[in-house]
Amino acid sequence: MPSSATASRSTARAVDATALQRVRARLTTATQPPWLHGEVARRMAERLAVIRMRPARVLDWWPASGASAEVLRRAYPDAERRGVWPDGLPLPPPPPARRWWSPRRWAAADDTALLPAEAVGAGACELLWANMALHWCADPAAEMRRWHAALAADGFLMFSTLGPGTFEGLREIYRAQGWGAAHAPFVDMHDLGDMLLEAGFADPVMDQETLTLTWRDAAAMLAELRALGANVDPARHAGLRTPRWRDALAQALAAACRAGGDARAALGFEIVYGHAVRPRPRPRVAAETAVGLDEMRSMLRNRPDH
Repeated sequence: MPSSATASRSTARAVDATALQRVRARLTTATQPPWLHGEVARRMAERLAVIRMRPARVLDWWPASGASAEVLRRAYPDAERRGVWPDGLPLPPPPPARRWWSPRRWAAADDTALLPAEAVGAGACELLWANMALHWCADPAAEMRRWHAALAADGFLMFSTLGPGTFEGLREIYRAQGWGAAHAPFVDMHDLGDMLLEAGFADPVMDQETLTLTWRDAAAMLAELRALGANVDPARHAGLRTPRWRDALAQALAAACRAGGDARAALGFEIVYGHAVRPRPRPRVAAETAVGLDEMRSMLRNRPDH
């Protein structure tokens, strides 16, 4: 468990909380999740092969943007899957009832039940899956503590997020033009591993890869970046940008591509993957040890068979 000094240390990122919530609302109500999120979900699902445990209950953290319903259904067809909605955002209305004679009734639709994050109980799942959601949290360490509480003993966490190597080329353009911050900083992979340990997880495994996306031109790139989010750094330009500024950005992006010998616009995305386990609770040994009733029940439920 984290020490009192660690628990009192602020781990909040420097972000504009109001702008962050607006972005979360927009991404949650989008007609479909970004293509990149679906690709990362597919790559993250490949890592499930090393997990021997078959979870009976799966929590998909922020399913609307995670693009993970199908990969989780394929990996664990018999598991109870529930989606966890972000704080402060209303749950979407239930889909309209289908007529019994409709052929679409038998199609493989997303049947994941939804619940707000504040309604997730302790020990609610054996697998907590959070694809491309953590970089939209103002305090990632606090989010990890919530994940830890939601997992049953011996349950495991799988998550992905953007790392600081993302948008390096875009940052260079902003620096050269004196345009301020291009985006809010992303958390380093090693810092995320430390946060997992401080949250109470065991055996964290962190790794990363860089995906380079290309577009036919700068306009197509900017349209997809808009679908991926927005700049929530408090030091970003105050007020709205003008069409002339957008044209200048497109020209700078095109010039950077030409300088790199490529006619297509390109940006790198550092994808960070994390995996960790919630260990079984162990009483602290002292001359006299007191164990709470709930903790004792959890230990008895999860003791190995002899």
